[in-house]
Amino acid sequence: MASIFHFFDLDKGFHLPEKFTFPFLYEPHPLAVEAAEQLKSYLDSFDNWFYDLNLGPENYQHPLGKMFGVLVVQDQDGNLGHLWAYSGVITGEQKDSQFVPLVFNMFAEDSLYARENSKLDDLNAQINVLVNDSDYLKTLKALKNLKKENELLLYNQRKKHANLKAIRKAERQKASETLSDQAYKKLLDQHQTQGMHAKFLLKEYKIYLENKILPLEHFISKRENEIKELKQQRKNLSNQLQKWIFEQYSFLNAKGDRKNAMELFQNIPPYVPPSGTGDCAAPKLLQYAYLHDLKPLAMAEFWYGESLRSQIRKHGHFYPSCRSKCEPILEHMLQGLEVDDNPMLENPAEDKELHLIYEDDYIMAVNKPEEFLSVRGKTIEDSVETRMKQRFPGASGPLIVHRLDMSTSGILVLTKSLAVHKKLQNQFEKRTVKKRYVALLDGLVKDDSGFIDLALRVDLDNRPFQLVDAENGKSARTRYEVIERKDGKTRVHFYPITGRTHQLRVHAAHPLGLNCPIIGDDLYGHKKDRLYLHAEQLVFIHPVTLKPVVLKVPTPF
Repeated sequence: MASIFHFFDLDKGFHLPEKFTFPFLYEPHPLAVEAAEQLKSYLDSFDNWFYDLNLGPENYQHPLGKMFGVLVVQDQDGNLGHLWAYSGVITGEQKDSQFVPLVFNMFAEDSLYARENSKLDDLNAQINVLVNDSDYLKTLKALKNLKKENELLLYNQRKKHANLKAIRKAERQKASETLSDQAYKKLLDQHQTQGMHAKFLLKEYKIYLENKILPLEHFISKRENEIKELKQQRKNLSNQLQKWIFEQYSFLNAKGDRKNAMELFQNIPPYVPPSGTGDCAAPKLLQYAYLHDLKPLAMAEFWYGESLRSQIRKHGHFYPSCRSKCEPILEHMLQGLEVDDNPMLENPAEDKELHLIYEDDYIMAVNKPEEFLSVRGKTIEDSVETRMKQRFPGASGPLIVHRLDMSTSGILVLTKSLAVHKKLQNQFEKRTVKKRYVALLDGLVKDDSGFIDLALRVDLDNRPFQLVDAENGKSARTRYEVIERKDGKTRVHFYPITGRTHQLRVHAAHPLGLNCPIIGDDLYGHKKDRLYLHAEQLVFIHPVTLKPVVLKVPTPF
């Protein structure tokens, strides 16, 4: 344990934290910051930390970046120290012992995983042989060609019969003028017989063509059933193995209770743990501490290295624990510890005033302060919506026409009736409303103006973070103009064309955007006294008077 328990380099007289860190929204304690700095220095000492620490094979395509975690602990003798961990697993031998081990090492030699995984490999090999069998591939190609040939032959035959039918029709039209009734009836009977005979021949020809492909279809059907059966075996075995793996991930808490991953996720749709559950830094750190009678005092997680192209991860920045994989686990593992209150349950707008900046018989507008919800949340009811409903009890329909992020300040427009709401909302949907935001960015933007087009979608594993995803994301476009560059910061005007969640924040921070996060952005940059983003101006057509409305409020920073 000596190499895993790290002592602090310097005694700077830090006070011990009164409560443990709430992992999903926190300011790292100075001791956790100091521990993180020691870990960063250790990582800095390597020529190539990613490969030297055996965090991936040499042909690994992932950018060289990873989430690391530190846990400040106290041993039974009162010694203060810290533990290190990284998120993820390594499939080979853990060459470096500075980090806490996995909660469960499925890759251990002769483990059930190794044995069952070899069966999966065998099934994959059998499927691969059948799918790539030369006779199977030739038959598939022959069937495809024969079907095309049959379609052409059948088309030509139908065309031939259609021509003969047209000829008979023309004969009848001509004969109706020259033949007697008896002769014409005889001709009709003859044509009817010929038509029935043609239909019979066409039906028989179609059966003949279908019979030609039957042997090929029988061969392919038999082969595909074999493949389907093997795939089902693989699926069943994979599900059984995955269930067994998550049953082995058994997590302790401060009270000494144990629960495995399957138990912790049994009431959370889709009722099975996500892939990678239990391998993040936080559960590893706490598990090791509990197993070795170490008292957890504070925790922090930070990103080290390059960011994924889809994510915004800044080198050295602290981040909260991920929710989809870690929230059920950490809720269990932190039981028995005194933990900081969840800041997300506190109402940040409690003592803030909401100023009305415009009102007529149909619409109104407010200057929303920062850290103030537009609409009620899951746990906090206080919002622009609830306050304005109290102020205008006679207003009907939904009042809120558009929204601002809780952390963003500025103009928010509301309506007093459902009919007006629909008309004004239509302008937002058609993107005819002109919006201008002011933002102060952490860094110097190179170009004086430009256009950002980065499609966005929610990070399903880590809400409310957004990902840049050109394939599955929704279009997100922003125009910008630089107002001022000063002291390493840039003041800009943003003109959002679309209105996606966190659009301006991501477009500012992402390397493919401006690569300069908005100051105070606690998700994509560094937390400050506030998010320096303000909805300064809004221009639209009044839904009743049809006259332009220009709303503007001063920027508070």
